[in-house]
Amino acid sequence: MELNWMAWTWPTAIFFLIIATTLVVMTVLAVKFPERERVGILHIPTTRGDRLFITLLGSAFIHLGWLFFLDIQLWWALVVSAAYAFIVFRWV
Repeated sequence: MELNWMAWTWPTAIFFLIIATTLVVMTVLAVKFPERERVGILHIPTTRGDRLFITLLGSAFIHLGWLFFLDIQLWWALVVSAAYAFIVFRWV
């Protein structure tokens, strides 16, 4: 099967590898340390998986907004996304 149409580059492969690794780590954590729902500032019960989803979705929007509104290196969007992830996992 030819995968030339997918335009696999090293950054793309690394991105998907990190996402897959994150999912494996979250699964291992869920098995080893069973999750409990907690209520944070959103006043909805969330688990680790919910907070990961919120983080990934929010980080995607941070990066898209960064590309649209700013002409600064994208590495700074990664820093903002890391801070956002910390906030979500800590207080949501």
